[in-house]
Amino acid sequence: MKLTELLKDIEIIETNADLSADVTDVCCDSRKAVEGCLFVAVEGYETDGHKFIPSALDKGAAAILCRVKPERECAYILCGDNRKALAVVSAAFFGKPADKMAMIGVTGTNGKTTTTNLVKEMYEELSGNSTGLIGTNRNMIGSLAIDTERTTPESRDLQELFAQMAEAGCAAAIMEVSSHSLYLDRVAGIKYRVGAFTNLTQDHLDFHETMENYCDAKAILFRNCEVGVVNADDEWTARLTKNADCRIISYSAKENGGELYASDICYFPDRVSFTANYGGESVAAVINIPGKFSVYNALAAMGCILALGYGLSETAQALAKCHGVQGRVEVVPTGRDFTILIDYAHTPDGIENVLRAVKETATGRVGILFGCGGDRDRTKRPKMGAISAALADYMIVTSDNPRTEEPEAIIADIMEGIKGSDTPCSVITDRREAIKYAIEHAEKDDTIILAGKGHETYQIVGKTKYHMDEREIVAEVLAQI
Repeated sequence: MKLTELLKDIEIIETNADLSADVTDVCCDSRKAVEGCLFVAVEGYETDGHKFIPSALDKGAAAILCRVKPERECAYILCGDNRKALAVVSAAFFGKPADKMAMIGVTGTNGKTTTTNLVKEMYEELSGNSTGLIGTNRNMIGSLAIDTERTTPESRDLQELFAQMAEAGCAAAIMEVSSHSLYLDRVAGIKYRVGAFTNLTQDHLDFHETMENYCDAKAILFRNCEVGVVNADDEWTARLTKNADCRIISYSAKENGGELYASDICYFPDRVSFTANYGGESVAAVINIPGKFSVYNALAAMGCILALGYGLSETAQALAKCHGVQGRVEVVPTGRDFTILIDYAHTPDGIENVLRAVKETATGRVGILFGCGGDRDRTKRPKMGAISAALADYMIVTSDNPRTEEPEAIIADIMEGIKGSDTPCSVITDRREAIKYAIEHAEKDDTIILAGKGHETYQIVGKTKYHMDEREIVAEVLAQI
């Protein structure tokens, strides 16, 4: 592709490059630079991409797109916003694949993964078309699953994924849209048919610093979509939609609380049934995932499908055929007289939601095993401890992904929130040993929630990922005892 075609939507400050030159690829990681590529120098969390311009040139980069003029003589293009530029040129290089599909984006602190998976299943059921999925658990092109490193990939990789989806015949792409990706312009230039908001609770304040900043980052989605589907019961929705440039469909788990609302809600150990109400019509609905939060996830997904033009009755029928999601209130087979659940809950709100959901139908004790991630928001740690102490019958505090922090220091932060509580609490730093302890001390009818890891099959210690699948650990312990 000609350089001039890649740059036609970029505001160029200065250039000495031959704009008629051919470009073989776009990259922002000098390790992936190839002969004839356009290297985009982007400032990152830990380092500045401008430092790697020489490395990219040594590997044959044809030109450099940057914000600061390179010290080394080369073909360069100066622009004012290199992050947005990376997204724009990546989309152009891959032929603007997002324009060829119905784009559905879901943002929020909790519920994104479940909601996007529900939308994928429902849309495929109703349309008969294949779809793509981008999310925390995995990326999918139709039925093909691809491992993922982050909720929303870097813009260049994202556009390549879209291109693969479009090439495979996907009619729609459903994606989790993180606050980081919105703030850092990874999804810049994408026009969403539907944008959905699940909720906003404390998370990522190590990056955003304040809840207001966190909310405002997510609000960017609703200035780039045709229809916004938002949680009317969330206190941040008013701020989120204040400057929205789209039609809004609100949903609520309260009687007449939104345009789409649930009534007659009934909770069961393996599902929730309710009446869905929208546009003067009411139909019976069921989601095969337990807990109150499942009602909100169901309504968010239904709102997305309604926004795509489907009717309420067919939307509810499609919902009833949906399955659960790995790592989201996932039942682990034990063959014993107690239950083990794996859930991704890793925020104060997530911990509260899963505990309340389980306690609604549990016949015995409810225990929770959890830790907190290192190098992340420290202020949520004691809150997670306090909520667990208030709602669980017993706790086991352990490690999550400690990263470069000392696990014992993270646990000490959690324990600050447990002070004064008489809820039994065991501290076992090694997560494998903690799971073994939980199983060995389980009583009849207990429900043990392994919280925090969810779909993850690894643990990050230092900067290294080690294999750790809690399903395997549970099976190994059960085999031993």
